[in-house]
Amino acid sequence: MRHELTVAFGPDGAVTAALPAGAAPWPADEARRWLDDQFMANDCEPLRASGKVLTADKVLAVASALGLQRLETEDQLRSDFAHATLGALGRPLVRVDVEAGAITF
Repeated sequence: MRHELTVAFGPDGAVTAALPAGAAPWPADEARRWLDDQFMANDCEPLRASGKVLTADKVLAVASALGLQRLETEDQLRSDFAHATLGALGRPLVRVDVEAGAITF
């Protein structure tokens, strides 16, 4: 099965990370833990006034904090983000639109 993550940053560009053939996303608990760690490490803020942070919100916030340049140039970071996002969301094909604040499958 094909596993691929695309992160779009509006007119600035997009980056796509495809997992190698036969590779699987991380298990959901490991993926959520990695996203939690990145959320804290990058000083991300909750998107909702209630302070509740959904997994999709974490993915959007972390993608925005990491930015296009880092995701383009840091291979390990791009790979880890793809493994974590695909694993946490449980979908094989995910598009994160940072500018629109939307995730599609």
